[in-house]
Amino acid sequence: MIQYLIRLVGSVVLITWVVSSLVFLLIHLVPGDPVAVMLGDWASPADEALLRKQLGLDLPIWQQYLHYMGGLLHGDLGQSLFYQQPVSNLIAERFPYTLKLTVMALLIAVLIAFPLGFWAARRAGHWPDYVSMTVSLLGVSIPNFWLGPMLILIFAIGLAWLPVSGAEQPWSWVLPAVTLGTALAAILARMLRASLLEVFHEDFIRTAQAKGLPPRAVFGKHALRNALLPVVTILGLQLGTLLGGAVITEVVFDWPGLGQLLVDSIQRRDYPVVQACILIISVAYITVNGLTEVVYAWLDPRIRLAK
Repeated sequence: MIQYLIRLVGSVVLITWVVSSLVFLLIHLVPGDPVAVMLGDWASPADEALLRKQLGLDLPIWQQYLHYMGGLLHGDLGQSLFYQQPVSNLIAERFPYTLKLTVMALLIAVLIAFPLGFWAARRAGHWPDYVSMTVSLLGVSIPNFWLGPMLILIFAIGLAWLPVSGAEQPWSWVLPAVTLGTALAAILARMLRASLLEVFHEDFIRTAQAKGLPPRAVFGKHALRNALLPVVTILGLQLGTLLGGAVITEVVFDWPGLGQLLVDSIQRRDYPVVQACILIISVAYITVNGLTEVVYAWLDPRIRLAK
């Protein structure tokens, strides 16, 4: 396990360096000048040159890259060009909102997917199975950029039950969390159904049934645990995506998370903030997938023996 953790940390460091380097280069190749965005169209060339020198944008790209990587090694994400404050402060302010939205969306997805997938597997080939899979198919097919506005029109504007946008009110998280959790629930339900149907035909299930174990013990303890491996894979991948910031959903609901900050910073050509947001997203995605492998080993002892 120690060797595995060392390899995991090494992979995170290597991939983080590659991603941060690629983002730095690509951001600087995108057309647009942050100085022109900050000063406007009527700024004089002298003012633009002075601001560019103050921000360090007059240096060659390789020197800017060395300064950026040197700052990362010391835990310094840089200074925002637009907000004129440390990027780490912006990340610390926005990340809890994204984390809250991710946790609530994940909770909604699990509460929907597990009963739906288990019900469909137990009643495979009958009407509960068809209803469950039809509902999950709709959840997969409906995009977030359409579902979000529809939920706003129905529950926020039409019924006036929930806030339209923002995060100031206590129930502001409900609509964006449902928007994110619905698609994830649909994927998990279909995967859980398929995995359970495969496990139901295994020899150890027939042995448990032959021993006279009650159906709840057979399906809940033996079948479900062995069927969770592919579900954990999907859950880990989707959780990394959610934690990184569901950009479209945060923009639709004006949710003040990393996704919203990333979009605003791209429009303003705020290089340090864009680089930091993508860096945080990448590290979160890599870390969650590493933890998924740890859960694998806990669910299936054969994986522990293989390592």
